[in-house]
Amino acid sequence: MDDSSAGRAYIGSFTSAGGHGVTAAAVDRGTGRLTLLGSTDAVPDPSFLAVGDSAAGDRVLYAVSETGDGAVAAFATDEEGAPRPLGEVRPVNGSGPTHLAVTDGHLLTANYGSGSVTTLPLRGDGTPGPAACVFPHGGSGPDTGRQEAPHAHQVLPDPFGAWVLSVDLGTDSVRVCALDARTGELRLHGETALRPGTGPRHLAFHPSGRHAYVLNELEPTVTVCRWDPETGVLDPVGETAVLPDGAGEEVRTYPSEIVVSPDGRFLWTANRGHDSISVLTLDETAEKPVLAATVGCGGRWPRDLTLDPTGQWLYAANERSGNVSWFAVDAETGVPVHTGSAEVPAASCVVFV
Repeated sequence: MDDSSAGRAYIGSFTSAGGHGVTAAAVDRGTGRLTLLGSTDAVPDPSFLAVGDSAAGDRVLYAVSETGDGAVAAFATDEEGAPRPLGEVRPVNGSGPTHLAVTDGHLLTANYGSGSVTTLPLRGDGTPGPAACVFPHGGSGPDTGRQEAPHAHQVLPDPFGAWVLSVDLGTDSVRVCALDARTGELRLHGETALRPGTGPRHLAFHPSGRHAYVLNELEPTVTVCRWDPETGVLDPVGETAVLPDGAGEEVRTYPSEIVVSPDGRFLWTANRGHDSISVLTLDETAEKPVLAATVGCGGRWPRDLTLDPTGQWLYAANERSGNVSWFAVDAETGVPVHTGSAEVPAASCVVFV
């Protein structure tokens, strides 16, 4: 691989299911190929990863520990092999953190088990300090097996950096909060109710920042919302299926991740059970996604879907087949073409540095 075309990726996995923890990989930007470099199991079940910066501008990798006790850890990204742990592993004072994000000098986690969001201040070297705030969700949904209580599944800042949104599968809603950058406290600003029983899992913004797309796990659909960053209001305006009619009748499907193309022309979703990637096209209104195609995910149970920084390659972390597959994205149609895969047991997440 030509070093001038190389990038770096990190892959999270479930150690409790035979995964190696956090794995570093070299990325060939010309072919999309991943070459595994080394891994660390410094924390159990690092199922989701995020990247931020230290005060000196060094890139820092963050991982949740999706366990009953719940924790986060930081890693250096300047190592040639296995990622090097930085600082202490910090409890999040919540159970089962499934997602994390960096914003306004803080690391935030969505804690699925306890139905809460935690904020941790970031120090100058990029390492997290003790938890500053645990913001509890409340409520339930009609699916008594999955929605008996709140289950925060994702937390992320809006594209303008003014608000924090948390997506809750258990309450069929998205909460909008204000973050106090000085104290780390979260204050509820509003809550958007989605159709009962849909089980919202993850949200992705349109490049304009004026629309958001909520992927539902309990029904294979995307809810289209308008987003007003001035008022912090999320307004649902429509819902679109991510599978063709009848496709989910034999095997129940649980969509896991949604990605929007940098030019705002395409949406992609990963669909567990159907084991596919769906391609939806967007018109200039950004409010009417149309299902254009589905292709195999290159494995089984795609838990995560990630677009590389160039927008040319799509990566699926296939948890149950234990591999990460990569796809060349057709610039005209948005249809991904399977190009290769790397063996990564219990793979759950891919991020790029």
